[in-house]
Amino acid sequence: MSLSTAFPVSFEFFPPKTPEGADKLRAVRQQLYARRPEFCSVTYGAGGSTQAGTFGTVREILAEGVSAASHFSCIGATKDGVRAQLAELKAMGVKRLVALRGDLPSGYGIGGEFHYASDLVAFIRAETGRDFHIEVAAYPEVHPQARSSDADLQAFATKVRAGADSAITQYFFNADAYLRFVQDVRRLGLDVPVVPGIMPIMGASQLLRFSDACGAEIPRWIRLRLQGYGDDVVSIRAFGLDVVTHLCEQLRREGVPGLHFYTMNQSAATLEICDRLGL
Repeated sequence: MSLSTAFPVSFEFFPPKTPEGADKLRAVRQQLYARRPEFCSVTYGAGGSTQAGTFGTVREILAEGVSAASHFSCIGATKDGVRAQLAELKAMGVKRLVALRGDLPSGYGIGGEFHYASDLVAFIRAETGRDFHIEVAAYPEVHPQARSSDADLQAFATKVRAGADSAITQYFFNADAYLRFVQDVRRLGLDVPVVPGIMPIMGASQLLRFSDACGAEIPRWIRLRLQGYGDDVVSIRAFGLDVVTHLCEQLRREGVPGLHFYTMNQSAATLEICDRLGL
């Protein structure tokens, strides 16, 4: 397969918490825009805690001339509240949403008028027709709160049948998990694009902690190599670049529809991986 420079990439950011973080993110975005992303997405906090930050960052990206996708979580939300937020996003010029249930804040029961992401997808479609391209989340290694892998697959199918246009996966380091997931999705008669989420490896302890919390499997050989490097940040980053670049090359050979990078509001690793891929 020839390495096409027009291969679709997208980048995810989180809303900065400080003015310094906002300035840094602006510089990071400018560096990444050189890769001509299809869109940039901005995450949402637990219970919508960063909604103002999310919308503010989305507004900036749009003003910079790049398509922006707002994460949109529904835990604790009301239909009236969601309706108002959709109107605000539409007025801003947002054309793409990442519709999620959202993380449950600690001690929080299932409240509000939406219990699942599929409820939110169906509501957005009913309210706004085709105004938004709706992305949903996919979990090649199974959502950590799913009863079983089959229940998780059916939950994904429900989101697609409710009106989702495409999906972005949780990050993973095992290409076979992604390929099997897509195979299972196709067997259910669903033909939506499933874009792999890619997490550059920039450090060991944070990645290991984060992965354990969100159910992303780190293969034992990668885990042991990362732990073996100790505090040698240079070696960790060099190893991480090799591992993630190889993963992306595997995925591209298999014909994935694009790559979605979880940038963690940094540019160096993502830019290096894109360079190695010839993007």
